[in-house]
Amino acid sequence: MNPFTVPLEIQRRMLAQGTDAAEKMRLLPDRLEDLASFEVGQTPSEVIHSENKLDLLHYEALTDDRHDAPLLVVYALLNRPYILDLQPDKSVVRRFLEDGFDVYLIDWGEPSRLDASLTLGDYVNRYIDNCVDVVRNRTETDEINVLGYCMGGTLSTMYAALHPEKVRNLGLMATGLYFDDTGGILEQWGSEEYFDPGAITETYGNVPAEFLATGFAQMNPIENYAGKYTILFDNLEDKTAVENFGRMERWVRDGVDVAGEAYRQFIEDIYQENALYRNEVVLDGAPVDIENLTMPVLQIIGSFDHLIPPDASKPFMDTIPSEDTDIYEFPTGHVGMAVSGKAHAELWPRVATWFRERSVTSTKGTDTPGGSDVPEGADQEQSLQKLDGIGPAYEERLHDAGISTVSQLAAADPAALAERLGISGSRVSSWIQQAQQLSS
Repeated sequence: MNPFTVPLEIQRRMLAQGTDAAEKMRLLPDRLEDLASFEVGQTPSEVIHSENKLDLLHYEALTDDRHDAPLLVVYALLNRPYILDLQPDKSVVRRFLEDGFDVYLIDWGEPSRLDASLTLGDYVNRYIDNCVDVVRNRTETDEINVLGYCMGGTLSTMYAALHPEKVRNLGLMATGLYFDDTGGILEQWGSEEYFDPGAITETYGNVPAEFLATGFAQMNPIENYAGKYTILFDNLEDKTAVENFGRMERWVRDGVDVAGEAYRQFIEDIYQENALYRNEVVLDGAPVDIENLTMPVLQIIGSFDHLIPPDASKPFMDTIPSEDTDIYEFPTGHVGMAVSGKAHAELWPRVATWFRERSVTSTKGTDTPGGSDVPEGADQEQSLQKLDGIGPAYEERLHDAGISTVSQLAAADPAALAERLGISGSRVSSWIQQAQQLSS
């Protein structure tokens, strides 16, 4: 370039940039109006169960070729669940509906001051279990699919370990399960050396949404406080891009408080003590035995997830007895796996297929329409299926083991029967306890 023309070229570029900026500024009022008018969570649903602040939503499958086992989505206790149904072309919920699943989703709502004492046990053994039973009864299904997102995945893991007879397949999306110098910045910040969650809950009761949002934003301050707005300005001429930005910003800013005691337990037990991985979690006096995780388990992981890095999830698979485990790692971040176009084109069809291939079940009382699922010759009054957690498949296995009546099950040795069936002792013990209560 001629050195004498360099100043003129710089001036030309500055004028062009200034003209471009002026044009974009003229668009700003309209784009601000667009940001205030977008919609989220557009997939139709109905509330089929409410409890305290919780709503259980039901979404009808969008095809006549439906799967036998429904899918329950367990969301995290912070933020709003519509990130999983942000817009029609970026909706995890809709992907499953299009694949023939009836989808149920837990919207936790926001806890009040009176809810500050809610424990992890309340969420797992009370709220999630009640929702699972509502879905099971509504669909006449013994076992259902469960998909947990982030903290909801950790809660789902505990639930499946405590109630394995009700979970057909377990999917864990961006779920923190292993914290031994692997959990990234959050694990370091949450270390007991630097952080006392009890001090937060003693001060506030429930943990404020603003406290959590500020912490997450500071994990990537340049992007969260400047970078994304620069990108927005550069794309002001693209109305679709502006609307997409607005939806994400609404979700980011639409946080909810977290029940204080549940938060304290989660940080201390899961992060600081790594208790779930060590199989040391106890809820409501009952050990959360991860040896009960014998159902198929899928982990969905983001390679660039700065909240839950891959190493905070993957090692957990080595500790559970399930013989059907998969890890789908995708080049995206914590939120990107829910909303990126590439994830919806490539990742979620694979996840839906994984669940579909493992979702062939029988319904309560019917092997085929109008038929009985009780083995031929069995006394209906003595059917083992009257016991919680025993469906057609387990009843058939019990018959093969010489147990065909409730009274025979009540007299069985738990350890010997568990070994013969090849399932967890806690599951068999639960059946035997129920049988003994019915026989007494």
